[in-house]
Amino acid sequence: MAITSTQLSHLSHALHIILPLRTPADVALKFFFRDQPELGQGDRAFIAETVYAILRKRRLLEYLIPEGIPRQMALLALVKLQGVGMKELTPLLREGEEAFLIEMKSRVIDDLPFAVQADLPDWVVEKLRAQMPDEEILAIAHSMQNPAPLDLRVNTLKTNRHDVLLALKLAGIEASPTPYSPVGIRVKGKPALNKHELFLDGKIEIQDEGSQLLAILLEPKRTDMVADFCAGAGGKTLAIGAMMQSLGRLYAFDTSEKRLTNLKPRLKRSGLSNVHPARIDNENDLRIKRLAGKIDRVLVDAPCSGMGTLRRNPDLKWRQTPEAIIELVQKQTAILAAAARLVKTGGRLVYATCSLLKEENENIAEKFLAAHPQFTQISVADILAHQKIALNTGVTLKLFTHLHNTDGFFAAVFERKPI
Repeated sequence: MAITSTQLSHLSHALHIILPLRTPADVALKFFFRDQPELGQGDRAFIAETVYAILRKRRLLEYLIPEGIPRQMALLALVKLQGVGMKELTPLLREGEEAFLIEMKSRVIDDLPFAVQADLPDWVVEKLRAQMPDEEILAIAHSMQNPAPLDLRVNTLKTNRHDVLLALKLAGIEASPTPYSPVGIRVKGKPALNKHELFLDGKIEIQDEGSQLLAILLEPKRTDMVADFCAGAGGKTLAIGAMMQSLGRLYAFDTSEKRLTNLKPRLKRSGLSNVHPARIDNENDLRIKRLAGKIDRVLVDAPCSGMGTLRRNPDLKWRQTPEAIIELVQKQTAILAAAARLVKTGGRLVYATCSLLKEENENIAEKFLAAHPQFTQISVADILAHQKIALNTGVTLKLFTHLHNTDGFFAAVFERKPI
């Protein structure tokens, strides 16, 4: 479909609103579209895809256009990132814009500063350089500049992966099993599945393969009492509940009433009856204290910088700050310590983030063990081998987009020692 003058104008307007990043990009885009009801589905897709392409390569575009003029960034992104030909754009251009694009197209961009090559803020590069060599940083960063694939989790309470794959094939949707999660499916393209019978019947949920593996690390038994300590909208809660075959008791704790409200329709579709959502005021809520020492399995998917999710949320790298990381580390430490009090003797505690930063990951795990001698660390590699999953990242789970085609995840697993 040829780009229209109206689309280009709306794209420039959207960038003018979104690029200051006063709010998350997806929220700003949602309000933008609400205020532009005349835009059709094709217009919205074009604008959203281009906005996200620009956010993924924002540092390069601003290096080339220091003034950061939204319309110029839109034009340059269409030519440089989206592969739109000059011939298609020429009828839409204003005075001076053709010369601008010709100059930019001919400009040699060798010897870029490293942070521009990685398209990351300087402070993020500095932190990653303390963890890994430059070539690995670039490999991770470049893999994060591509959109994420669409991963599904099969709800084994209602169906199996083979039948879902067959149903998708009959619907003309190309899909294949995920390489690691035994209940995962990777779909080609971005078909609208929210109106598909499989989704409406609760047989599938949209969930990144890496996120599915976090639930698997718990290895919950059907008779267990389990707590998802930072449940959010409940993706991992639902995965755990299905593993428990809707037996036992599964608490979904969160401080946000809105997030737990978003869980309700998903929970209804899932068919699970063992999930008990509960809003808590903080990690030291009275409900938590009452369950001290009684829970078999606890998952802490901690609030984090989200640096492993830049394929989906490229604006995060520009909205996060070093100061925010310091606050997050304090919060992560407190939440993990509070969650640990729930775990019964011989029980399991899984700490996870979708961050790449060591201070949110390994450092938290090391500090926890030092402060809690009643816990010992279990090898993630051993757990995955027990589950017959061919993935070995060592004692901890470390998933990277360039290696595993998942979001970036970290997980450490602990067990409360027998008395």
